[in-house]
Amino acid sequence: MARVKKGVNALKTRRNILSQVKGYRFGRSKKEKQAYEAIAHAGTYAFAHRRDKKGDFRRLWNIRLNSALHGVDLSFSKFIGSLKKKNIGLNRKMLSEIAGDLPETFKRIISKI
Repeated sequence: MARVKKGVNALKTRRNILSQVKGYRFGRSKKEKQAYEAIAHAGTYAFAHRRDKKGDFRRLWNIRLNSALHGVDLSFSKFIGSLKKKNIGLNRKMLSEIAGDLPETFKRIISKI
């Protein structure tokens, strides 16, 4: 079997890896092995944090709603429970946006429950 020289492919792989780690610090942006490892870790963190971001936003909406409800002496849990009993189908995201941007509309929603 004929010998295959892989200089061109190896250089292309190295160039692609090092272009992905531009801006990283120290050896991670210059050395192929460290750069490859940095890319692998960055990928796992990116995957995990895409999932975490959804929970972070839900927590933010809950905090915003809770602070808006404290002005009318109503707890968050009682508010959400009474919304479910009255079959008002607004989610937390919409409720927090209404509470922040349209306070008079939010007061009307509170008066319904």
